[in-house]
Amino acid sequence: MFTGIITDQGDVRQLDQRGDLRARIGCGYDTSRIDIGASIACDGVCLTVIELGSDWFDVEISAETVSRTNLSDWRVGRRVNLERALKVGDELGGHIVSGHVDGVAEVVGIEAEGDSTRVTLRAPEALARFIAPKGSVALNGTSLTVNEVDGCDFGINFIPHTKDVTTWGQVALGDAVNLEIDTLARYVARLQDWA
Repeated sequence: MFTGIITDQGDVRQLDQRGDLRARIGCGYDTSRIDIGASIACDGVCLTVIELGSDWFDVEISAETVSRTNLSDWRVGRRVNLERALKVGDELGGHIVSGHVDGVAEVVGIEAEGDSTRVTLRAPEALARFIAPKGSVALNGTSLTVNEVDGCDFGINFIPHTKDVTTWGQVALGDAVNLEIDTLARYVARLQDWA
């Protein structure tokens, strides 16, 4: 379980296809405090640590995960948003995020709004109904508030702080973005289906 508050930007150092995809992620975390088997959200995808070094950790990524996320776009040198798993007693500054990505959204618009950046994304049609104005979404692992929704398109504002401490400062048109819808929205929709 995560909060969507990014605590580090890592970099992809190695990618090896060994049945499953294995990735080495460089990080600023004190890796002596990370256990083998720990969960770390990498661009919003909950991945399991299988090996550690002084400033890196390795994860294995199944073909299923690659097919449902933007991890197929990962290349050596790519920056990724990182978040360690939530511990009991930690501040819940974002919203409840599972790290189970629902699909991939596409960046279809970018414009400056003062010091902030307004980004418009297009969600897959099957997920668009779960996105509501002033609701929460996790995009590449970042907990964000939706400004407006127009069909499958929705807008997000990124303040300077968020752009500085995440990979959102390098956003570009056409980027594929991991999208996790809000857990509450998922259950409300499911209950409506039964009503």
